[in-house]
Amino acid sequence: MSDRTIRILLAEDQSMVREALAALLGLEDDIEVVAQVARGDEVLDAARAHDVDVALLDIEMPGATGIEAAAALHRELPGVKLVVLTTFGRPGYLRGAMEAGADAFLVKDAPAARLAAAVRTVLTGERVIDPALAAAALADGANPLTDREREVLRAAADGSTNAELARTLHLSQGTVRNYLSIAIQKLAVRNRTEAARVAREKGWL
Repeated sequence: MSDRTIRILLAEDQSMVREALAALLGLEDDIEVVAQVARGDEVLDAARAHDVDVALLDIEMPGATGIEAAAALHRELPGVKLVVLTTFGRPGYLRGAMEAGADAFLVKDAPAARLAAAVRTVLTGERVIDPALAAAALADGANPLTDREREVLRAAADGSTNAELARTLHLSQGTVRNYLSIAIQKLAVRNRTEAARVAREKGWL
């Protein structure tokens, strides 16, 4: 990569943050932001259109999350390096990003120099992970919820009744009740509201 400029795709839904990151990275002699998108579902097409080397992906975006976008890029364009950025240092996000094929995971308030260094590092084949997040992820352990338990808990977060959840998810009310009960038990909380809150704080939903 030393013989040419590193081509960057920046995916971030907040325009001020996106423009600030682009400006900071643009100060680096060997880095050029060649594409910017505000939605996760625009990432793959933009990466293809602009022949990017590295995609910087915010986690929380409309259309698709940064983790979902990373998984799509990893599957369709495996040569593109993936750097996931987050405002929230949630251990579950780190695990999800790594499982999606991310090469780096950093918090957004990291110094610009660290972000630029991470971009260069992943192009050498190494991974870059925020050390505090790595320690927190190890301390928290793996997500105890199954995919179906997460789906039901995520759907229940808006206060829907069991009957409404059953219709939405095409399950019986008894099945919905069982999934919620198991999730509440696993997370050692009193009700579905607390379960959704805890799971979201840990990045498990």
